[in-house]
Amino acid sequence: MSTQSTLLKQRRFLPYFVTQALGAFNDNVYKNVLLILVAFTAPGALGVSTDLFINLAAGLFILPFFLFSAFAGELADKYEKSRFIRAVKLVEIGIMSLAALAFLFESYLVLLFLLFLMGTQSAFFGPVKYALLPQTLKPEELVPGNALVETGTFLAILLGTIVAGMIANLPNAQLIAAMAIVAFAVMGYLSARAIPPADAGNPDLRIRFSLRQQMKTTLGIAKRDKVVLQSIMGISCFWFLGASYLTQFPNYAKLHLGGNEASVSFLLTLFSVGIAIGSLLCDKLSAHRIEPGIVPIGSLGLTVFGAHLLFSTPDVPPQTDTFLAFVSEPSLWWVFADLVFIGIFGGIFIVPLYALMQSRSKESERSQVIAANNIYNALFMVSSAILAIVLLGVVGLSIPVFFCILAGLNLLVALYAGKQVPLFALRFVIWFLSHSFYRVKHKNLANIPSEGGALLVCNHVSYVDALLLAGACPRPIRFVMDEDYYHLPVLNYFFRAAKVIPIKLTSGSIRCALKEIKKQLSDGEIVCIFPEGHLTPDGEMQPFKRGIGLILKQTPVPVVPMALQGLWGSYFSREGGRALLKLPCRFWSKVTVSAGNAVPPQDASCATLFEEVKQLRGNVR
Repeated sequence: MSTQSTLLKQRRFLPYFVTQALGAFNDNVYKNVLLILVAFTAPGALGVSTDLFINLAAGLFILPFFLFSAFAGELADKYEKSRFIRAVKLVEIGIMSLAALAFLFESYLVLLFLLFLMGTQSAFFGPVKYALLPQTLKPEELVPGNALVETGTFLAILLGTIVAGMIANLPNAQLIAAMAIVAFAVMGYLSARAIPPADAGNPDLRIRFSLRQQMKTTLGIAKRDKVVLQSIMGISCFWFLGASYLTQFPNYAKLHLGGNEASVSFLLTLFSVGIAIGSLLCDKLSAHRIEPGIVPIGSLGLTVFGAHLLFSTPDVPPQTDTFLAFVSEPSLWWVFADLVFIGIFGGIFIVPLYALMQSRSKESERSQVIAANNIYNALFMVSSAILAIVLLGVVGLSIPVFFCILAGLNLLVALYAGKQVPLFALRFVIWFLSHSFYRVKHKNLANIPSEGGALLVCNHVSYVDALLLAGACPRPIRFVMDEDYYHLPVLNYFFRAAKVIPIKLTSGSIRCALKEIKKQLSDGEIVCIFPEGHLTPDGEMQPFKRGIGLILKQTPVPVVPMALQGLWGSYFSREGGRALLKLPCRFWSKVTVSAGNAVPPQDASCATLFEEVKQLRGNVR
């Protein structure tokens, strides 16, 4: 059973998941019903122009995230979280009850003010929403938990938008909207009552309400950890892109795709479903662990498919009289595919960033860190609106060209992310390639220490042994490699990025290698050696060299025996001829990567480790 389906059956996660999804759903029902009704209200009934009202609505909903996120973060750190969530949901019931009356009396300016209060309620819910996860989930559940939250949030936004459109088109729209928003608010409170208690992160925190000082303090907390700040910037870049796409969908569909209102909902559906797929796929690809290396991949995908929108958008909008004609128009299929893939890579990009931000934050300050994230998110979303006004309104660019410029800006994000985590990105690519060519099964990899230095020893069957081990191990591995292979053109760049330790059978090279191995182990890194010294010529294990003893003598660390099964006979092994110089005879074969129990350094002799690895490998070569 998958981790995700397991979480959805547990009380420590399900009530929280339902509560946050209902909150996002109700926000969008209320906001979109209001905007649709305003768009079709009689001229003069509002007291202000329709365009001004809609722009005010957008600004007033996001303004509370600037004003109150810092204060909300401090409150969420000071008080027990489940009780805090219930208090926020009670406030939502109160706001929605007032909004229901305003709908019935068609008091649109009151509804506009209540939209500001709804944004305030969301600003107070935001920090506790994400700070709760690391307290209730195990470390290996943090990525799947965040994947489910992002999936639920975007699907709730989509459903809320669709339901709002359905309500607004009914004869008694105001009455139905009034009943719906109160009912969903009550449902959110009832689900919140089932959330288990979660201790306060910092119950002794002193709070003094001061918007300027609290914002300064909150942003300062986020800057203390470089990785946390980088995660926040990455998340904010995603919302910069997301807000840009979602804002331009109506005009994009109308001006460039020949669509109508239903077409806009379809584009939103493609984008939201893509986010949901990408979020769940991210958990699968990262093997339920926080994998920073997947972030540059997600960012690169956002760039590629965002830029491709410029080329997939028809030069002349097709004539589509019905929704069915719109979705079945062949000239638009690439546009639809691009939007789905933008969503997929967006989900892949954002989920590990949320998990990384949560895991790296101190428990006593976690809510304030997430509050800082919300402030930056709001700032980037406003910046996206300003950029759109300048490029589309002042400069006069088309929307497809605007999308291409966004993709170009995001390419800078992808390059920066790749530069920050080259080893993690390389390790993820290695995992993806190795698992594409082989059906890889992992056994007992929990035996590899989660922290601290350790030495891995493994049998050597093929030229891809290191790739399979690097993709399987939850931590980066520093491999020891023959110096001749290390200096191969092109490959040397990747070996240096992976911090491979070269060695040659000369006294000077051995001394340098041992010195570097000692440094890496002392720094708490994982080092892997293949003690046979060369590929097996016949599939059987060769005697281990004495280098193990030299390493452990200068740096006594636990030794984990590893074994690879199923690689003998592959294109990269020496079975049937020289490796890489023969015709491949099989594809996607079964390979097993196994780890034995860690051996204390004082017991780790060459003979003992040889027998351990041999026993792990068994009869499967």
